Amino acid sequence: MQAGLSQLIALAAEQPLIPSCDHFYFLRHGQTECNARRIFQAPDEPLSALGLQQAARAAEVLAGEPIRTIVSSDVHRAWTTANTVAARHGIAPLRAEGLRERNFGALIGTSSLHLDWACAPEGGETLPQFVGRKRESLKAALALPAPVLVVAHGGTLHVLAALLDVRIDLAVLGNAQPLRFERSGSTWTLRALQPQAAADGAALA
Repeated sequence: MQAGLSQLIALAAEQPLIPSCDHFYFLRHGQTECNARRIFQAPDEPLSALGLQQAARAAEVLAGEPIRTIVSSDVHRAWTTANTVAARHGIAPLRAEGLRERNFGALIGTSSLHLDWACAPEGGETLPQFVGRKRESLKAALALPAPVLVVAHGGTLHVLAALLDVRIDLAVLGNAQPLRFERSGSTWTLRALQPQAAADGAALA
């Protein structure tokens, strides 16, 4: 487990998310060169050639799903991924700055191989600030006309799962891995819509 992840989960669990919808979709953006190299990345980092292929593959998988709203982090890698999926649905995606990955401040451009979520990077967000921002942005996103597709980042998925009390593993953390969250009563589960190797699952953002 990545260092500090237990603190992230505990913070999210303090105020669980209770969406009114009974299902929604989540998609992490396609891979970037910084993902592959395990580097903390800036908002303008583009998708790699592989990332573009992954986004196109995810769009094909999601084309058969009844998605009504697509809301995305506004950073380059997520926005490109969202637009690739949106083109198959004839939907204009909505930008949500609050869905951005955590701001790691002075750590951007350095190795994320030994990521510690509990760190407090100079010029960046603390863990409580990050979790609080994600809680509010996800609450707003999931209140949009359903079914909703959220396009964002690995950190977003960690917080989202903790907010819904859903356990996740590397098998669902891969880049551009389409996921479906479903509710039965008050219990949420998730499933991957397309099995995928998780070789890049530990890569940040």
